[in-house]
Amino acid sequence: MNSTVLNKMSNLKFYGMQQAYQTLLDTNQHHSLTNDEIISMLIQAEWEDRENRKINRFIRTARFRYGASIEEVDFTARRGLDKTQLLRLADCSFIKKNENLLICGPTGVGKSYLASALGHQACLQGYKTLYFNTQKLFPQLNIYKADGSYLKQVSKIEKHDLLILDDFGLQALDNNARMMLLEIIEDRHGRRSTIISSQLPVSKWYEIIGESTVADAILDRMVHGSHRIELKGESMRKNKLK
Repeated sequence: MNSTVLNKMSNLKFYGMQQAYQTLLDTNQHHSLTNDEIISMLIQAEWEDRENRKINRFIRTARFRYGASIEEVDFTARRGLDKTQLLRLADCSFIKKNENLLICGPTGVGKSYLASALGHQACLQGYKTLYFNTQKLFPQLNIYKADGSYLKQVSKIEKHDLLILDDFGLQALDNNARMMLLEIIEDRHGRRSTIISSQLPVSKWYEIIGESTVADAILDRMVHGSHRIELKGESMRKNKLK
């Protein structure tokens, strides 16, 4: 009978429950537990297994640049990182409130790592997240326009709870990239959260976006009321090499 039950659990894809039940049988713990305790244990095991699989799926589909975590962030480096601010952001309440975060600073100070760490934290708390290198995003969207899947892809981006645009502003936007960025920001404004990291201070973004009307529209939606982390100091990568 136990073998039949285990097979049915497997067929129903109750993998957490199956593993927990197998453990109970192997250790003979089921003899010392009441029926209510066994049911509670099996349900809890199934719930935890599904949650873990969901989190792992979110992390895989996000495609983060770094396997980063908040616990591994270096607060000792002199780069103007406020530990209290970061830990407050790590509770992901800004995502629940559909707020944005802007991370600025010179190359190598850990902007991408911080963005990835907060993205991982969002996945752990059940928020669907997407990570993009901005310089690769717009050429990819141009390909989607050519094959007719552009609207589907933009809709997919809009539906994610958190969007991370890394390395924004390395080069000026052309008209296509400018309009695509406006569409993405407009779709998410007040509905979802976005993290943008850039080597340039926010005051320089207007020039990078170009075309004053579009730049005003994008910055008005992104900048006002957003959280900011402004890093400084020497490259951490360079210091590690030293």
